[in-house]
Amino acid sequence: MSNENLMSKRWSVAAAGVVIMTLLGTVYAWSVFIKPVMAATGWEKGAVATTFMIIIGMIGLSAAFGGMLVDKKGPKFVCTIGVIMYGIGVLMGGLALSSGNIWFLYLGYGVIGGIGNGLAYVVPIATLIRWFPDHRGLITGLSVMGFGLGAFFIGKIVPGLIIKYGVVNSFFILGVVYLIGNTLAAMVLRNPPAGWLPDGFTPSTKTVSAADSFSWEEAKKTPQWYMIWGMLFLNVSAGMGLLSKLSPMAQEVIKAAQGIDDPAKLAVLGGGVLATASIFNGLGRLFWAAASDKIGRKNVFLTMFATQALLYFYLPQVTNVMIFTVIACYLLACLGGGFAVMPAFAADSFGPTYIGKVYGFVLTAWGAAGVCGGLAFAKFDKQQSLYIAAALLIAGFVVTFLYQRPKHVSHYKTAQPAAVAE
Repeated sequence: MSNENLMSKRWSVAAAGVVIMTLLGTVYAWSVFIKPVMAATGWEKGAVATTFMIIIGMIGLSAAFGGMLVDKKGPKFVCTIGVIMYGIGVLMGGLALSSGNIWFLYLGYGVIGGIGNGLAYVVPIATLIRWFPDHRGLITGLSVMGFGLGAFFIGKIVPGLIIKYGVVNSFFILGVVYLIGNTLAAMVLRNPPAGWLPDGFTPSTKTVSAADSFSWEEAKKTPQWYMIWGMLFLNVSAGMGLLSKLSPMAQEVIKAAQGIDDPAKLAVLGGGVLATASIFNGLGRLFWAAASDKIGRKNVFLTMFATQALLYFYLPQVTNVMIFTVIACYLLACLGGGFAVMPAFAADSFGPTYIGKVYGFVLTAWGAAGVCGGLAFAKFDKQQSLYIAAALLIAGFVVTFLYQRPKHVSHYKTAQPAAVAE
């Protein structure tokens, strides 16, 4: 295939990657199912909410294995397995609701769906990093923006779907849509030829080239890999913790500012704040990723950590609904920004050849942060939890400030890197 055709092909791969990430990102919309599931089954809120904690934990853990497989088996193979498992998990969720078996929900939607989602999640990111060495930040931002916006789209669709078809049938419909849409998109994924570069592009000396990429065995021996893991963990812990309590916090501010006591009305207004902030969770991924191509990945993380820490300290004193909403939008934009910038940060530091496995293990920080952040915000009151988040972000700033790209002299300088599977 000519270089001109390859330049065109990469945009088809990018489009497929965005579709996959958008459908996978619907997992973040679990909160819209909580009350309908409770009404249909009689299960307690805590038991239903546990499903989300299980699936997020499984995504973070299984992403590491997806990264291992994608370097060996290729993106089409791994992504297809992942999206089929996620679709089956959603269908099993419908069966669990119809049978009234919450353990089947945990197993199907939580474990099987979570493993599938995690396996597939890392594939578009690793693949697009190889296709777009000239725009690493922008393309990974575009990809994970889909994941962030998936929850917004499904949040708008699901209520009407449930009203028309019921919550059980809604799971079945979504499961089929995910299976068909994601499987077709996965068929488009492939890696570029080994050593391929876009026309007119010369790799920067500030990043690690394909020929000098760190293997996973080499990367895990560097302190920098653990620092990158820590950056993602600290940023996501604060953001996921806030996300888990944003609607109740917003309702508290709205009640105090506007004197509204009606729980139903407060729930609607608080949900509106959450929906608005969720849009910025998606848009922030594209903004910060594009910014990182201009000012550098490290500078973006320094900016996000510093500004977030200040806002988390300030947030307990906020009594104005508009100011609270603006701050929430910015904080969730930074949560999304961390997910968007980190793949390019890792590729710049360790090279693109083995990025699937290297970054896949970084994503275990996501699963750990989802649990730790949620627990921190659940165990402490509003002010305490926000101050804890600020402290985590200050620690993230320190880690980022101390970070220096690892230096690597290896046999890859004198030999071509092993070709990853198509």
